[in-house]
Amino acid sequence: MKSKVNELHIIFNQKKRFSFPYNQQESLIPKNGIYILFEKGEKYKEYDRVVRIGSHTGENQLIPRLRQHFLMENKNRSIFRKNIGRCILKKNNDSYIDNWELDTTSRIDKEKNLWKLDVDFEKQIENQISEIIQKNFTFCVIEINDKKRRLDFEKKLISTFGSSNELIPSKDWLGYQSPKEKIFKSGLWQVNNLKGKTFTEEEYNEFKTIV
Repeated sequence: MKSKVNELHIIFNQKKRFSFPYNQQESLIPKNGIYILFEKGEKYKEYDRVVRIGSHTGENQLIPRLRQHFLMENKNRSIFRKNIGRCILKKNNDSYIDNWELDTTSRIDKEKNLWKLDVDFEKQIENQISEIIQKNFTFCVIEINDKKRRLDFEKKLISTFGSSNELIPSKDWLGYQSPKEKIFKSGLWQVNNLKGKTFTEEEYNEFKTIV
């Protein structure tokens, strides 16, 4: 009997795949849904391995959320980008990693933290992050328009993969450089909801009908 992680890999690998630049395919991407990220070189058995699961909270904001990951060079708008930046800095034993944690999103944070930042250096890191994401990551999408249902299924998916011991990264996976233990132990580019509630059989069957 296949595990849920096995079955979901089969399902997701059969979905239409998007890669950068995907702007000419945006008409095929739903406005609301859950995105499933795959990473070059990462395999689960014969399938491309799931490395991140995400969604969005605003109405019709899936494409803008994807742009925040793939295009917008602002790690304060994308925890995914921030995590990759952490790996780059840690891999290089760069002491700037403490400054990388500082946020300048709000006016108060900007006044408090902006003077501590090397803006030109952060632009260099952001450029590296964009290159890594655009060259190495692809995604498929599960359309779910109902916000409550979408966010609940997102959490259940993350927990299903996060609580599994089946995800084994390649030896060169960048996530091994993460200062976040949850990332390099789970094999996923995320830290939240990894050990939350997983699907009941009824919920899982419902999700499969949507897919």
